[in-house]
Amino acid sequence: MAGVLRAERMWVETFAGLRVDQFGRLLKAVRERGGEGCGWGRPWRLPLAERVLLVAVYYRTNLTMRQLAPLFGVSPATVCRVIQRLGPLLALEPARAATDAAERLWIVDGTLVPGRDRKIGASSRNYRFSANAQVIVDAETRLVVAAARPVPGNMADAKAWRDSGLAAHCKGVTVLGDGAYINTGLIVPHRRRPGRPLLKGEEEDNAQHRKVRARVEHTFSRMKNYKVLRDCRQRGNGLHHAIQAVARMHNLALTA
Repeated sequence: MAGVLRAERMWVETFAGLRVDQFGRLLKAVRERGGEGCGWGRPWRLPLAERVLLVAVYYRTNLTMRQLAPLFGVSPATVCRVIQRLGPLLALEPARAATDAAERLWIVDGTLVPGRDRKIGASSRNYRFSANAQVIVDAETRLVVAAARPVPGNMADAKAWRDSGLAAHCKGVTVLGDGAYINTGLIVPHRRRPGRPLLKGEEEDNAQHRKVRARVEHTFSRMKNYKVLRDCRQRGNGLHHAIQAVARMHNLALTA
């Protein structure tokens, strides 16, 4: 059975949300990480470019494997194997220490990702089973710097941040957080005390803080154009791999 989707300009831009040159950089990274395979056993039916496109389409559309199979002319089992094999290879590269760290401004926040795996998710304030993913975003470029492994959605952002290990990426960098990150070492808004209104300067600081911190919400909105982050059906490490891959594709989509 012949498939419909191919690694061509029209299909890549329509279904993956990336230009052909951006998709080419993603393909190159996957190839360098060993995406071609281990060199033994039965060869893949699809070439590497179409397998990478399959994973990108899965994350972008959140179609089931039965729905993706006829689009690429393979079986649902093959779709599953491709996603499990290549999903981790699309992951965001680890953040490197910035040479101009003192001049950088990063923003951290957590976003809730609805999921089906109850070993990872928990009933949270949006009344669904979800996981909390802590993400660092560069305030100037809106690129994702790093994303932590998801934790249960009912965990407070401050604890999720402390447990995430992301603080190690932020040495020397100014990092903003909202009021949920109090006592974490991040820059948070001034708090209004009972019977003590904020001073004028504190209100102005809070207004500027909100204006800058809104950029992380804009980033989450763009990332959730990849519908896997609206209802993830993956189990185990699948959600973590999906978040990392979406972060990388989001960054590619923002680069020239």
